[in-house]
Amino acid sequence: MTTTSTPGLARFNTSQDDAALAVLHEVCASSAWGSKLLAQRPYATAEDLFTASDAALAELGVKDLEEAMAGHPPIGRPKPGDPTSAREQRGMAGASEALKAELLELNLAYQEKFGHVFLICATGATGEQMRDAVKTRIGNTAEEEREIVRTELGKINRIRLTRLVEEDKD
Repeated sequence: MTTTSTPGLARFNTSQDDAALAVLHEVCASSAWGSKLLAQRPYATAEDLFTASDAALAELGVKDLEEAMAGHPPIGRPKPGDPTSAREQRGMAGASEALKAELLELNLAYQEKFGHVFLICATGATGEQMRDAVKTRIGNTAEEEREIVRTELGKINRIRLTRLVEEDKD
């Protein structure tokens, strides 16, 4: 995939700016991140797009990261009707009511401390793993947590961009 274009990447490269920006917003809610990726089109390969995404993410300031995090629902509460949110939080689907309640309490404590949702790349993670991550990360400083959030956001963006470039439909 790193040497050739895919149908999804070709479609992204040739779509109108407003349509491409809307697609990028679904990947990451940071308008600064989306604008940077849009400005660098066309991408020869998916790897070029991923590299541009990582570079744009590394340049995001505090407000841009806050904007990006605002696009993510709390763990255990995927956005209703949003298949991406439900797919990414699949690990919570079979969680017990006790685990869901504990995670809700931890999410609220985290949000109280840091002022934003707890962000983790939930794809492939169990409810217990997500709970344990909140428990660990709530002890971080704001600066430590901001860099962890940046890393987690990068993982999420890459997964979502991969889905975008691998899509075969029109």
